[in-house]
Amino acid sequence: MKKEEFADRLSCACASVISAEQELTEIDSHFGDADHGLTMKKIAGAIDSAVKGSDGGIKEMLDDAAMAVMVLNGGSAVPLWNAWLDGMQEDAPEGDEIDVSGIKAVFKRAFEELDSVSGAKVGDKTMMDALIPASEAIASYKGSDENELFAIAARAAADGAEASRQFVSKFGRAKSYGTQTIGTPDAGAVSMAYFFRGLARA
Repeated sequence: MKKEEFADRLSCACASVISAEQELTEIDSHFGDADHGLTMKKIAGAIDSAVKGSDGGIKEMLDDAAMAVMVLNGGSAVPLWNAWLDGMQEDAPEGDEIDVSGIKAVFKRAFEELDSVSGAKVGDKTMMDALIPASEAIASYKGSDENELFAIAARAAADGAEASRQFVSKFGRAKSYGTQTIGTPDAGAVSMAYFFRGLARA
């Protein structure tokens, strides 16, 4: 996969998240500050601008995206997304091409970086409910088709976000609502699922 295609997938991912702003705001209004939609619009917009304006290779492009998010003002999503993107660039190639094994390395390192910051697991009702299944799907993929890889990851993320409806919030403001949070998906998991849907161009 050429850098241009990777950049296009990232832009599609950002557009997918931005299109979901109202849905994310509505979800977050139940037990949060109703600002997740706006925060994710800022994050997605920053990533998209950085990706489109990057002149270097894949590593530099991802580093530019991480830096663009790092300087944003926002809620807890900003440092978490910064950590994820920063992890991506750590193992990304310097050049303009990446194969499936390279993609797997990028997302493996990204997950490890975010996991060290977040500490949340599946069932805690966070963005990790979508990211962990997606990361595991990427890690276990045995083929050589990036289209199939991202499609499988997107399905895993979507299923994870949907499953978060069943969980009790264990982090953030929503934690104080206890079992009342059952029935509402986690906004962070939903936004992550939209990002992976865009990566898959679904």
